[in-house]
Amino acid sequence: MARLDVARSGAARSTECRFAWLHTVDYTQARELQTSLVDKVHDGTTPNTLLLLEHPHVYTRGRLSQPGHLLTGEDDLIAAGIPVYDTDRGGQITYHGPEQLVGYPILNLRGWGGPLEYVRTLEQIIIATLADFGIAAHTESGLTGVWTASGKIAAIGIKISRGVAFHGFAINSNTDLAYYDNIVPCGIEDRPVTSMAKVLGETVDLEGVRYSVVYQFGKAMGFRMVEERDVAHFLSGVSG
Repeated sequence: MARLDVARSGAARSTECRFAWLHTVDYTQARELQTSLVDKVHDGTTPNTLLLLEHPHVYTRGRLSQPGHLLTGEDDLIAAGIPVYDTDRGGQITYHGPEQLVGYPILNLRGWGGPLEYVRTLEQIIIATLADFGIAAHTESGLTGVWTASGKIAAIGIKISRGVAFHGFAINSNTDLAYYDNIVPCGIEDRPVTSMAKVLGETVDLEGVRYSVVYQFGKAMGFRMVEERDVAHFLSGVSG
């Protein structure tokens, strides 16, 4: 495992958080992995963990989703090979797909802060990551997520179970934005979506985005980030 020491300056102590790049993972498989990790993090048998991955094309509906926000028939999407899943995270409907970086932090929040503080911190982590690539981003009053001048670039939706947070965030990196035409993204009808590639006018290095996220995550949360390079061993340990 490789260590990335990004402990927050002034923190009383640094807590390790492992991170793993899982490549492309089916949404249901990722959900099962998170569920297993929530139990282990809650019990103290495994450390806080940040999963980084991509999903195949999929639409997911959060707890606040409205039926009218899916603009294309669900049967038509399924026939095209794009599933639609109901999920227990906060927020409304969104899209995941190739070249979009998804982060699922499974974190014990006891003694760290409440849900709102955690979400605000995730937003600042994403803003700092985008700044590493020369992209100016901001939050919007009364809304969750991260915006640029040309549209929403990152979505956030979490759930907390027994003090452990899971689900997480998605950053449009080189994402094909046409897939958002099938939904009202996050239930916001009057705001476009964008991507890092669209803002910059060129393809971005997804590996660079990943490591920027890891660095900014550790810095903001006060974690020493430890990379799990043996993904097969990591997955067997989680499911075991």
